[in-house]
Amino acid sequence: MAKVWARIRETIERHGSAALLSVVGAAGSVPRETGARIVLQPDGGFFGTIGGGQLEYAAIAAARTALAGGRGKAEFRDWPLGPNLGQCCGGMVKTLTETFDKSDLPAVRRLEVAEQAGAFATHSLLDDDGRIARTLAAADAGSQHVGAPTPFAKMAFHERFGEIATPVILFGAGHVGRAVVLALAPLPFTVHWIDSRPDQFPQHVPGNVVPIRSEHPAQELAQAPGDAFVIVMTHSHPLDFDIAAAALQRETFEFVGLIGSETKRARFATFARQVGVTARQLDRLVCPIGIAEIKGKEPAVIAAALAAQLLVVRERTSAPQISPATQPA
Repeated sequence: MAKVWARIRETIERHGSAALLSVVGAAGSVPRETGARIVLQPDGGFFGTIGGGQLEYAAIAAARTALAGGRGKAEFRDWPLGPNLGQCCGGMVKTLTETFDKSDLPAVRRLEVAEQAGAFATHSLLDDDGRIARTLAAADAGSQHVGAPTPFAKMAFHERFGEIATPVILFGAGHVGRAVVLALAPLPFTVHWIDSRPDQFPQHVPGNVVPIRSEHPAQELAQAPGDAFVIVMTHSHPLDFDIAAAALQRETFEFVGLIGSETKRARFATFARQVGVTARQLDRLVCPIGIAEIKGKEPAVIAAALAAQLLVVRERTSAPQISPATQPA
């Protein structure tokens, strides 16, 4: 759940109070990693997950009891995932439950502002009132690799919030392009969606999407982040080839995908050699796109197969950034 503090602020404003249930430690086989969170409402509703199953059921019940008791002290609790919980994972989860009311809104809003800018870190500690006090950490603390947590002997630790979204440059707003945008909407990607045709974009797009109409789509690559994923699926094969060749020649993009068959790839290879794309650069082209085991050609199926493929590439290339959300101070 990327917008933790926005959810807490909205819940307090609507219901008067809120609770935050966080996984702050994990060892062994566990349903979710450190940093998984749930925001609870007084009416029983909640957002997020810490992995489901009996652990989540019992932890939510305990958090609801804390929320019903009003704004109180932070509660740390260890959950052994064994016979007592009816889960065979065998690991151990430490949770932190916090309660908030309207008096916390100034602090919540400050953290929401930081959250809106992307991933960030806090120095967090248990204050004299038994509550968690947070101050923003250094600018680079939100992106550095965080080691495995150890017991919080001093009750002071670092936390990470928000997410580091991977930039995607998507060329083409046809049926498959629209399906891809919807498939990526709930995932950790920001999408620059480019098409040269007027009135091609839908009236409403997901919050992580920026539509761009460009008369010269390939030129948009010059402004793209070097670690972006590039996906090419325009209405024109010559345009596809121009964009894909330009993307491969830049050599910095983590993923360059071209929609089409093996036949289209072979035709592109002939074109690419003519415009100076080297064999090494051409080897980086992904065409066809999507998980190979998924054969369906419906737009939604192609989009799902591509989304899965992008997640695999993202985990492989951004492994140092995907790390536990807390560590001892």
